[in-house]
Amino acid sequence: MKKLAVFVFVVSCLVLILIAFILVYYSQNKLQIVRSPLPDFLTSFKNQQVSTLVLWKPNLENEIKSDLKKPDVTAASALVYNLSTNQVMFSKNPKEKLPMASLTKIMTAIIALENKRKDDKFIVKKEDLVGEDTMGLSEGETLTLEELLYGLILHSANDAAEVIANNYDGGREEFIEAMNKKAKTLGLISTNFTNPSGLEGDGNQYTTVYDLLVITRFAMVNFPLFSKITSTSSYILPYSKNHKEFYLENETNLIASYPGVKGIKTGYTSEAGFCLVTYLDYQGHKIIGVLLNSSNRRDEMKELLDYSLKSLGIKPPLHK
Repeated sequence: MKKLAVFVFVVSCLVLILIAFILVYYSQNKLQIVRSPLPDFLTSFKNQQVSTLVLWKPNLENEIKSDLKKPDVTAASALVYNLSTNQVMFSKNPKEKLPMASLTKIMTAIIALENKRKDDKFIVKKEDLVGEDTMGLSEGETLTLEELLYGLILHSANDAAEVIANNYDGGREEFIEAMNKKAKTLGLISTNFTNPSGLEGDGNQYTTVYDLLVITRFAMVNFPLFSKITSTSSYILPYSKNHKEFYLENETNLIASYPGVKGIKTGYTSEAGFCLVTYLDYQGHKIIGVLLNSSNRRDEMKELLDYSLKSLGIKPPLHK
C-alpha cells in the first residue's frame, strides 16, 4: 500500500509539473502572438469587421459657420466633409440620387480587396474586353489583383473592372450582388449597382454624394493598398511573361495641381456628367469632397477646397 501511495504521489506531482509547464508555455506564446503584427490583408479584414459593426455616419446637421460667400457650383450635387472635425464644409443636394459613372469603381475595389489577396492572379477572357475606356488588356494575359487595381482606379479601366467581377466566386452577378449588400451593410439606402464599371446603367445605377462619402471613407480606412493607388498620379506596369507593358495615368484627380490632395477617383458618362471624389490632407485636416454631374469638376473642386480651408482660418495652398 505504501508503495502504491508513493507511486500515486509521484505521478500526481509529475502531472502538476506538466500542467504548470503547459500554462507557462501557453502564456509566453500568447504574449508573442499579441505582439506580432498581422499581415496587411488580415489587418485590413480585421479593420473592415470593426468598421462594419460600428457604422460611421456623417453628421449633415453639423455644418461649419462661415462668413464667406458660398461657391456657386454647377454640380447637381456636392458635399465637402471634414473628417478631422466631423463637420460639413459645403453641401448641395447631398441626398439626391444621381448616376455615378466610374465612381462605381470605389465599391468594385472594396469587394475585390475583401475577397482576394493582392497577389491573386486573374486570367483575362474574351468577355472581359469591353470596347471603351480600357487599359488595353488582351485575352490570355494574366495580372495580379494589385495590377488590375492600378488599372481600375488610376486609369479607370472598364476592362479591369470586368476581369475582377467575372473572376469572383459565383461570377459577375454575384459580384454585383455583393456590391449592393456592402452598401446596405454600410447603412446606405440610396445606392444601387447594376454593373462593376459605372457604364450606363439605364437609370438603375445611382448613388448620392452622402453615400459616396461613406463608401470612400470606408475604402481609405480599411485598405492601405487602395489609398496607395489613389494617391499615385502615374504608374508603369512593366512587361512580363504574363502581360505587356502598361502606362497608367490620371491627370484629373488634382494630385499634381493642388498640394495636399491625395487623389481618389474621377468618373464620366453622358448620363452622369463629370464626377469627382477628392481627398485632401492639409495642415491637420482630412477632407473629402464629392461632386456629381459638374460641368467643370476640376475648378469647382479647387474652389470648394479653397472655401473649406478659408472657413477653417487656413490659407489655401498655391495651386495651378
